[in-house]
Amino acid sequence: MISYKTMYAPEDVGYDPSRIEVLNKHFQDLIDKKKIISANYCMARDGKIFADTAIGRLSYREDDTRELKPDTIQRIASITKLFTAVAIWKLAEDGKLRVNQRVGEIIEEFDTPPFYEITIAQLLSHTSGLQPDSGCFKNKYFVSPWDFVDKDRSKNWIAASLQSGLRNKPGEEWAYSSFGYAILGEVISRVSGIRAEDYIIENIVKPCGMKDTYFNVEKAEIANRLNIPNKRIEELIKAFFEGKLEEPDEVWKQVPRTGGGMFSTARDLCRFGTMLLKGGYIDGIRVVGRKAIEKMTTLYTGPNIKDYCWNAGGVYREYGLGPDMRCNEASLYTKGSYFHEGAGACCLLIDPTEKLVAAWFVPFVNEQWCPEPLYNAAAIMWSGLI
Repeated sequence: MISYKTMYAPEDVGYDPSRIEVLNKHFQDLIDKKKIISANYCMARDGKIFADTAIGRLSYREDDTRELKPDTIQRIASITKLFTAVAIWKLAEDGKLRVNQRVGEIIEEFDTPPFYEITIAQLLSHTSGLQPDSGCFKNKYFVSPWDFVDKDRSKNWIAASLQSGLRNKPGEEWAYSSFGYAILGEVISRVSGIRAEDYIIENIVKPCGMKDTYFNVEKAEIANRLNIPNKRIEELIKAFFEGKLEEPDEVWKQVPRTGGGMFSTARDLCRFGTMLLKGGYIDGIRVVGRKAIEKMTTLYTGPNIKDYCWNAGGVYREYGLGPDMRCNEASLYTKGSYFHEGAGACCLLIDPTEKLVAAWFVPFVNEQWCPEPLYNAAAIMWSGLI
């Protein structure tokens, strides 16, 4: 285990230090049971970081004895979507778009049935009716929007992807769609006049002081610091250093990586969460306005919006205009908290009432999902509040 020194101790921020020991033991037990490869977390209360720790191996290979460090760079997967949502709200508060605006007013391919009525708000909340991620529903014959892009190989990836049609009418169901967040990336690009990835880096990441957060990790100093949770990442790093990294096809270069393409550290994510907690400001620098954050983190979906993804069975899905807002009988965090998970897995959770932010990475062994590193860990984290 490696813990970096922080400016504040748990006691300084009203947190029971014994619960840190329980959290470390919990993660170590999951490593010993071969459920996760490692764990890396950072926690802050009222902007004061009091824990920054890594436990376990850097690599999925058991014969690789290198330790994970708290500043190891890791893929944040769908936590990227929170950055995309903030970018949309920044553009909204600058008068560049309206969140209730039809997507077809910005992207002409949507200005026709059955896509005509889809709004930006529905994309943000996964209620647009667009096709969900592969694996959300059991259907071996499912053809995703990306399958159409790959088959078509045309210069118009949006038109190709929309051949997949709708799963449902807009506004009738919650169905997790990373494709919808790629479309939001296109909205950002067209409205801002620059690529969505560049907009996010220049207008959110840099003002937040996030020095280890990227879309592109093809630099030696970054690649050398990457976590290696699976063979796919291992081969990517190897190909980079051997000069054999293949350029993506032209069609894929057009697709924004706003649904899950970012890399970061637990401390950087904690800064991003702290900025949201502090009403859009960090270290005296404005990133986004307080009212935009309030609107983004207000519950958007009503009880009529059901979730059937991943065998959910038609439960009500509480979702904001960007973040997940579920709070059930197992949640120790306060109702009104908001968060986003990332595949593989990782999580960023913000509790405005308790002023607690936690970011953590828990790469699964063989990428097999389990709840203990996410939901059980969150309960331990919140149990330390005095």
